[in-house]
Amino acid sequence: MPKITRFSVSLSSELLQRFDAKIRNEQCPTRSKAVGDLIRQSLVEDEWQSRGEVAGAIVLVYDHHKPDLVRKLTDAQHDFHDAIISTQHIHLDHANCLEIVAVRGGPRDIASIVRRLKAVKGLKHVSLAAGTTGRRLS
Repeated sequence: MPKITRFSVSLSSELLQRFDAKIRNEQCPTRSKAVGDLIRQSLVEDEWQSRGEVAGAIVLVYDHHKPDLVRKLTDAQHDFHDAIISTQHIHLDHANCLEIVAVRGGPRDIASIVRRLKAVKGLKHVSLAAGTTGRRLS
């Protein structure tokens, strides 16, 4: 278990009140947890600006009845087989599907995958949940 270090932070009363209200609303148990989460989020953002390995999930929503759409998605994913580690396909209703594409690799490579998928005509939604491999966080 990592060593815990205490430190102090000086903030305006108004800013602290707003922060406390936010973390209370999010049911975060302590300020320490909330501050730690913010620090980790900042470090993950830095990872995405670096050249190291990162991980994430690309979320797609589409109507699978659109002609040739599924084939185009599959072709695009096969072109990036080194970075795509898993896919999950979910049937939302009779027409709409949610697909989650788990990715790991360099930030530029993953950005290329997202751009390629966004270029596929007929998708209703494409977004990236930028994550981390966790190796550089404690």
